[in-house]
Amino acid sequence: MTLLHVMAEDDPTTVLLHTEDPDEIVQALAPLNVRFERWEAEEPLPDDASSEDVLKAYREEVDRLCVQGDFRLVDVVRLKPDDSDPEWPQKAHAARTKFLEEHTHDEDEVRFFVEGSGCFYLHVGSSVYAVVCEAGDLLWVPQGTAHWFDMGTRPEFTAIRFFQEEDGWIGNFLPNSIASRFPTLDELRADHLAHNS
Repeated sequence: MTLLHVMAEDDPTTVLLHTEDPDEIVQALAPLNVRFERWEAEEPLPDDASSEDVLKAYREEVDRLCVQGDFRLVDVVRLKPDDSDPEWPQKAHAARTKFLEEHTHDEDEVRFFVEGSGCFYLHVGSSVYAVVCEAGDLLWVPQGTAHWFDMGTRPEFTAIRFFQEEDGWIGNFLPNSIASRFPTLDELRADHLAHNS
């Protein structure tokens, strides 16, 4: 599910907007200079697709974005549950908690979801914009935007990442983060399903 869930900064139970409509999401994020797009793969990807396969499937869009954003580095990150690995729960927890607190980056953060999902929480002005991205969603967050990212308790996603510099992904963590006061990705999913069942 692609979803935009906007909450008041001082009260997460005050919902200012809740929509799955891609056009409404684009319109709501545009004033923040946040870009949202939907992409279609030119060819279906097999389950065991390599990073090269993923980039090839979206080559036209990737090349276009690299020119627009002066991105010099592009990679593919993949997290999938591995129940055969007894250390998977610890690895998943470590990956998840890495960016769960409010932070900024010194360059734009641009992610395209090839499969799975994740949630970017954008803290802009007096609102928090929870953007749940799924396969086909591109989110472009301007540098300096306070945000955090939740991949859920059972992370499962593949994403193309775009960088201008090798260390562009490093987070500048903010004091007094408000992230822990807001619903997690798992809670947003459960709440959304409950309201739509």
